[in-house]
Amino acid sequence: MSTTLGVWIAAFLTLCILSFLYKDNPFYKFAEHLFVGTSAGYWAAYYYHNILKPNLYVPLFKEGKLLYIIPLALGIMMLMRLWPRIGWISRWPLAFIVGTYAGYNLITYLQTNALAQVKATLTPFTDVSRVILFVGVLTGLIYFFFSKEHRGIFGKAARVGIWFLMVAFGASFGYTVMARVSLIIGRMMFLLKDWLGVID
Repeated sequence: MSTTLGVWIAAFLTLCILSFLYKDNPFYKFAEHLFVGTSAGYWAAYYYHNILKPNLYVPLFKEGKLLYIIPLALGIMMLMRLWPRIGWISRWPLAFIVGTYAGYNLITYLQTNALAQVKATLTPFTDVSRVILFVGVLTGLIYFFFSKEHRGIFGKAARVGIWFLMVAFGASFGYTVMARVSLIIGRMMFLLKDWLGVID
């Protein structure tokens, strides 16, 4: 069994989180609040030292770049959400962020995802996998085409598209489950090996 204090604390917190499998209890609530509070404190310090200070404080107050008053004002307006009577002010910077983010990432998304998908779909049919990819993309798009009623050949193609979508969603769900299983295996290995020393 481990004699390291940090290992004992980690094991205690792991057991507190796993206790939720029985039912909601004070140990789980303690670990949950500790995790949320620690994460909030960490990210607050991280954003201050790595984003706010070098990108706003230094240029505005030390280098005298007055144009940076605009993001400072938008940031202060965002904090108005904490006061319900003037919370509507926070909608302006939020709309600015959403609009600029959408416009900036539209081109990136088109180049990296949409156009890459079109290019991969339209490659020559050199093997069976290329044909399956083309049929899956085509029938999937047909399924989401609601301007025409899904009857006849069009309806059959849409049903094939549903099968492709279900396979894709199933694979994604399976990948997510496997990721969670690997996490619980890691925690069990920590408890049995690093903490209790039951296994090598």
